[in-house]
Amino acid sequence: MVNVPVRKLDALLFDKDGTLFEFHATWSAWAHELIDCLAGGDPARGLAVAEAMAFDSTTGHFHPESPIIAQTNREAAECIACGLGSADGPPDIAALEALMTELAARAPLAPPVPLVPLLDVLRARGLILGVMTNDSETAAHAQLQTAGVAAHFDFIAGFDSGFGAKPDPDPLLAFARVHRLNPARVAMVGDSAHDLIAGRAAGMQTLAVLTGVAGHDDLVSLADAVLPDIGALPGWLDRP
Repeated sequence: MVNVPVRKLDALLFDKDGTLFEFHATWSAWAHELIDCLAGGDPARGLAVAEAMAFDSTTGHFHPESPIIAQTNREAAECIACGLGSADGPPDIAALEALMTELAARAPLAPPVPLVPLLDVLRARGLILGVMTNDSETAAHAQLQTAGVAAHFDFIAGFDSGFGAKPDPDPLLAFARVHRLNPARVAMVGDSAHDLIAGRAAGMQTLAVLTGVAGHDDLVSLADAVLPDIGALPGWLDRP
């Protein structure tokens, strides 16, 4: 008799940035372009934008406290607007958010592993796949289309999709509700504490990956398992 592993899950819900795409590799180029757009050739203004984003322009890395890492586009836009200031009054946050979304939609993408083969394997196992990001839904669809994997996902939501944003559990529960899933049979896969806190609050299993800014010690207490990247998922699913 062949022993077939009992499936641990019915679905996987992925964060996007730092999970499906390596964080620094993808968002460093976006940050440099945003700084150039907002600085208008003024080095002091460019430095103010970088500081508001907690971004090191020299190394191309975000500091762990950066609002870009886990907060919504609107929250990040508000932080940048506060850092900029202006003698003519505060910047237009809606326009700033729109610019951030526009640039995000064409940001270079750096998956930690080839996505199509991995997602094909996961779908072949009968798993329902979703994405919940604190980026905008528009940017999420655009990036997943560019990566050639949008059709692999049964659910794609951003902070502006009407379900809320992480670390609240509501958008995760919306995924479970739409697909009639028991949250305990779903795993939230993410690279930040926001992802894992939301997963725990939703009653889901939580899987951390180390392709974002946070390290093992930052995530281990919130995760059922810490994986090097999403490429380790099939192996983890096969473990007893």
